[in-house]
Amino acid sequence: MGLLANNYALKVENLVGVRGERLLFENLSFELTNGSVLYLQGANGSGKTTLMRTICGLSKPYTGTISWSGEKIDALAEDYYKHVLYIGHLPGIKEDLTALENLHFSVALSGKKVAESHAIEVLKELGLAKGLNLPTRMLSQGQKRRVALARLWLEDLPLWVLDEPFTALDIHATNFLKQKIETFAQAGGMVIMTTHQEVKINVPKFTELHLDEKVAENLVEKAA
Repeated sequence: MGLLANNYALKVENLVGVRGERLLFENLSFELTNGSVLYLQGANGSGKTTLMRTICGLSKPYTGTISWSGEKIDALAEDYYKHVLYIGHLPGIKEDLTALENLHFSVALSGKKVAESHAIEVLKELGLAKGLNLPTRMLSQGQKRRVALARLWLEDLPLWVLDEPFTALDIHATNFLKQKIETFAQAGGMVIMTTHQEVKINVPKFTELHLDEKVAENLVEKAA
């Protein structure tokens, strides 16, 4: 499966996240290897999105380091970013383009092409059969999100960072995405995700990280 045939490791060491003057998390350390799924948990405002954006290189940590296969991501720069597929709260699509055009555009940025029949099949499975040829500005927010999620079936990148990927999906699309995440991890991919939906990901290397508990532990240690 292209990049998934290689061995990768993501290592986070002593990471501190701050928003304004508020501490979100500190002394956060973990490591992911091929096949790992990390499920981030925590209340709204606990730092889940901040952590995910920091891992993607979109935000700088207050302190701490993030390494990709032994090298710091700051030093790797584009050599790291090209391995990461991030889907955040905003769909990140071009609203003047159709769903199909958006997929062709995003895949082309990584220097690849996608068969139109495959792209159409994925969009239909995600419930977008009736919106294939409409400018995405005419789609609902949930439909726009599904257009962004379709990239998961079309781009061969080893690290997925998914912020609430199951939001606004029906049962069929939820199961379709769940199976894709499991298949991807079983093939050697790594996933970091959050979700408020009750979705169980069945993979051997599944870990939960509770950011609320992490901050609470550190506050207790300081008070002792």
